[in-house]
Amino acid sequence: MDELVKLVAKKTGLSNDQAKMAVDTVLGFLKTKLPAPIAAQIDTVLGGAAIPTNLAEGLGGLLGGKKR
Repeated sequence: MDELVKLVAKKTGLSNDQAKMAVDTVLGFLKTKLPAPIAAQIDTVLGGAAIPTNLAEGLGGLLGGKKR
């Protein structure tokens, strides 16, 4: 997650604390809107783990990919 916070800070000019707050807010929002099995994987992915297959498949439809 630190990498994401640094990227947001760099791209927006926000301080690291402000960028972390923004990232936390967006992630919290996504966790409430995504299906539970996918939302539960967000922290795992941001921790540097490989993207689980069900997360990649679920996000495919969300991000404009083929829906199954």
